[in-house]
Amino acid sequence: MPYTLADVMPSVAASFGLGGPNPLGLEPNRDVVVLLIDGLGAELLARHTDVAPTLAAHVTHTLTAGFPATTATSLASLALGAPCATHGIIGYSFALPDTGNLRLLNSLTWRLDAATGDDARERFPPESVQPRASRLQDLAANGIDVHYVIPAFQRDSGLTRAVFRAAGTLHPAKTLDEVRAGILSVTDHSGTGSRFAYAYFPDLDATGHLFGPESDQWLTVLGQVDAFVAGLLTDLPPTCTLLITGDHGMIHADNVIDLDAQSRLHREVQLIAGEPRVRHVYLERPAALPDVIAAWTAELSTHARVVSREEALDEHWFGPTLPEPVIANRIGDLLAVAKDRTVLVCPAREPLESNLIGHHGAWTSDEQLVPLISSIKTAS
Repeated sequence: MPYTLADVMPSVAASFGLGGPNPLGLEPNRDVVVLLIDGLGAELLARHTDVAPTLAAHVTHTLTAGFPATTATSLASLALGAPCATHGIIGYSFALPDTGNLRLLNSLTWRLDAATGDDARERFPPESVQPRASRLQDLAANGIDVHYVIPAFQRDSGLTRAVFRAAGTLHPAKTLDEVRAGILSVTDHSGTGSRFAYAYFPDLDATGHLFGPESDQWLTVLGQVDAFVAGLLTDLPPTCTLLITGDHGMIHADNVIDLDAQSRLHREVQLIAGEPRVRHVYLERPAALPDVIAAWTAELSTHARVVSREEALDEHWFGPTLPEPVIANRIGDLLAVAKDRTVLVCPAREPLESNLIGHHGAWTSDEQLVPLISSIKTAS
């Protein structure tokens, strides 16, 4: 059975002696740092070991991000140690019930209707949308000192409140130098008490979106990350285990389908959510499902796989166990998952997303597979 992002934090907890499964075989150590490099795909890394020899040399496992392979969903799976069907952050954006209607929540920015819409934290409190305890909360409850090495704005963001949930010490960090300083400040202590840090670096993903994965600009950032990791591995004390992973990989889009321009696809449709590689489609009437699936399949058959919610759940797209009804109802009445390098864009509501070059979310190995890189070899 393949390892997933949801295996990381249960293994960290087990290495601290909290009990439970340790699927990745992490050995005990005083401190653990999990560093997430946004957009670090395993297939992309494997094709560019010359640019990132340090990262490549320290890969211990290849993980599956889970569906959809997108940041908000993956961070929830990581933090909770559970798949999407359990935590309910089922995509980049999805619909929630709101006074008898449906309202779109962008789960990455926690805003209404679009990535730049009104703040949704009052309308949809993060702790209500995702009420389960995180594994970071488990660590804190068992005496592990929790730290965050992240951009300062993320500390109180809706997504952080929804999925990480634990109070902790903030080390504001946007650049690689700041991430390095934050991690070293966490691990430079003489006490016997354990510390855990979650660290995050966004620039590889941002560069891939703007210029494409494997572009010259993307390779430059990958090389910078590799040099940073090489220095960090030298400077970290042996009392710290460093784990590095990604939340998804990325593909370079070369076939753009404008859903806004396809009037046939909007008949009986109330909302289109998700992102260009994975679309959730919510209907005005449940009875219209056969006709809408037929229309979307006819229009997109060579570019996307179109399935009903029930078919996606039957195939366990969102995890091995079926979600509770409140989570299942967040999934579109039908889903359209882009094939190959196709993207399904909605420029009217998503002008920025529709003009990106790099995308992720769907089923290709370039999107789904992420490396687990460790400073210390895991147990066999």
